[in-house]
Amino acid sequence: MQASDPKHLVQAYIEAYNRFDVDGMVRHLHKDVVFRNVANGEVNLTTNGKESFRQQAAQAKQYFSQREQRVTEWQVADNRVEVLINYTAITAMEFPNGLKPGDTLQLQGKSVFQIADGQIVSIEDIS
Repeated sequence: MQASDPKHLVQAYIEAYNRFDVDGMVRHLHKDVVFRNVANGEVNLTTNGKESFRQQAAQAKQYFSQREQRVTEWQVADNRVEVLINYTAITAMEFPNGLKPGDTLQLQGKSVFQIADGQIVSIEDIS
């Protein structure tokens, strides 16, 4: 599998995410990458550009003491990769929804990655 293979790019991104490795997460992102987080049908976070993504990813490290995205299904078609994910995290802070430090968060969702010229140009996390 080549480094520019769409599945490899996504796998490297997810592995870096699980390690809290922001440099690894942005390594294969296009400079104009668009990231969107969608929860309950509403976009609640959008970043435009690699630096904006890097800043948000660095800030998000403080939210959890542990986190893991585990892929349960891969769908790869041309330059689009869709993964179904089981997400588990241990909170490191209080959240507005009532979660306290040490609580376990478990979600199922999917992430859709668009690839162009061997780089990730968009990521949409949907839960």
